[in-house]
Amino acid sequence: MAGQSTQPPKIDKMSFEDALAELEAIVRRLESGEVKLDDAIAAYERGASLRAHCEAKLREAQAKVEKITRDSDGTVTAESADIQ
Repeated sequence: MAGQSTQPPKIDKMSFEDALAELEAIVRRLESGEVKLDDAIAAYERGASLRAHCEAKLREAQAKVEKITRDSDGTVTAESADIQ
């Protein structure tokens, strides 16, 4: 099919869920042992990038749910928001 890209999506544009799903697929492929060495190395490298992306997305989410408070003495603190 002309014009269709076979390149995987750019990691920095992926949602957390999409990146995690691809990372899980890579792990399954690598664990199967049926991947050629060069493909396994490339998959491992992409997996490492996906893992870093997921960790960054989780840190972003954590920062968004932290509650900023100011104590009576003016000290500013951040604590986890009580989200249920």
